[in-house]
Amino acid sequence: MRSAVEAPHHGARDAVTVRPAQDADASVWDTFVHATSHSTFFHRFGWRRIFRDVFRLEPHYLIAEKNGSVTGVLPLVYQKSLLFGRALIAAPFCVEGGPLAIDDESRAMLDQSAISLMRNLKSGSLEFRSRKATRAGWVARKGLYATFSRKLSSDDEENLLAIPRKQRAVVRKTLKGGLCSHDDGEIDVFFRIYSESVRNLGTPVFPKRYFIALREAFPDDSDILVIRHGTEPMSAVMNFYFRDTVMPYYGGGRKAARRNGANDFLYWEVMRRAATRGYRRFDFGRSKAETGAFAFKKNWGFEPEWLEYEYFLSPGAAVPDKNPNNPKYAAMIATWKRLPLPIANVIGPFLVRGLG
Repeated sequence: MRSAVEAPHHGARDAVTVRPAQDADASVWDTFVHATSHSTFFHRFGWRRIFRDVFRLEPHYLIAEKNGSVTGVLPLVYQKSLLFGRALIAAPFCVEGGPLAIDDESRAMLDQSAISLMRNLKSGSLEFRSRKATRAGWVARKGLYATFSRKLSSDDEENLLAIPRKQRAVVRKTLKGGLCSHDDGEIDVFFRIYSESVRNLGTPVFPKRYFIALREAFPDDSDILVIRHGTEPMSAVMNFYFRDTVMPYYGGGRKAARRNGANDFLYWEVMRRAATRGYRRFDFGRSKAETGAFAFKKNWGFEPEWLEYEYFLSPGAAVPDKNPNNPKYAAMIATWKRLPLPIANVIGPFLVRGLG
């Protein structure tokens, strides 16, 4: 009996087929990802176990093949939430993750299989987190999220001069402020800072085990940088590395970090350390329009590149709107900001699994 996501063979030897990925496919999946020029860190197979084991979500990773060779992959994950509904996403908690294919036939077969899976799961929507919308008849959301990146020089002074004058002055001031960076990988220190930071923004926090799992899944392609003033931790970030790019992905700072510039020093140190190690691109990650994070990145001289996420919707369904700027979440966010941190850290993980 054919799987609900398996594409038909059409009786031709060189036809593309699609099948669900298994744990044993990890190596061949990642080999394909690394060999494909337009792949991203978020296509890595290590995310699949994290979605399944940490968040108790349903990964439905798909592999397209032709004549026994992989021609495409799609990291789909099914979310089911009483608060946020049902969605099939490639991929939650990630900037990108839509279909990755080497030819149009494989891409089309992955699309077809994903739509079939969406209907089988009775999901309201299928979401591809794409850089550019290309699918006719799908709904594209533009102007909500942007990503920010630019080249890194091997020379520290050149990287400083690439920062606009006003922000550059702030960075230079932090270099004389007694701050120091530590690449010590302390999950506990990072989590205390990060959880306090996101609580203050009114956002549910990820569980600590999520960050532990990320480090275990990508031990050579991630690290944690902590900024201290003396012995006191001020700010911290978890970075990902892919090809020639460093991505400071999960970061935060205590309230005191705004006064002594620890947040600015943090990202300068990520740049400086990555450039020393040979990385030649700095990816500041995704931010929503009209947020403090969006303005912060522009202040560093990064220009937004707008993301165009694509949605295939079930009849009568609307594009999911989990945006914290949505007025219906205002009261919830205001309440969350006032929660004691231990309580927020207990409740948060139950909510965040449906956000993504």
